[in-house]
Amino acid sequence: MGSERLPMNKTENSPNLSSDRKGSPAVSHVRQRILVVDDEVIIANTITRILNMSGYAAVAAYDGDTALESALLTPPQLLLTDVILPGMNGIELAQTIRRVFPDCKILLFSGQASTVDLLASAHRSGHCFTLLSKPVPPEELLAQVARQLSLSPEQPAAKPDSSHGALPVA
Repeated sequence: MGSERLPMNKTENSPNLSSDRKGSPAVSHVRQRILVVDDEVIIANTITRILNMSGYAAVAAYDGDTALESALLTPPQLLLTDVILPGMNGIELAQTIRRVFPDCKILLFSGQASTVDLLASAHRSGHCFTLLSKPVPPEELLAQVARQLSLSPEQPAAKPDSSHGALPVA
């Protein structure tokens, strides 16, 4: 698989009508930008496509360094990243994004049990993130994305939500 990126939708600021799908964003005048990061290209591209078809302005990156460059050029409202990435891991990326863009929401996902130590280290540094387990069904993904984007900056980003299988990592 090549490392080609999906083009960023040029109509990010145009009006957006939500679809009838559960978890889709409400009608808004600005599409919320989501940065999706996974070193598995097919996963990053599939999640990006699902989010774009659901009314978000999602872009894919395949490693932490490229994701950070993308965020610095166009800040996301939500970072959706795998934890295990080559080079800068997803937690390091999340911590950097949170430091540079404090209002950016963070949602982590992983299919590996080894992420527990990384998450515990992040918590000791004062960061609390929500973790989704791979594979993430599209309905659950959309519900969690909508939930994260609806939180105000004062609200904690990670609260238990057992109805969708998300684990708050504290």
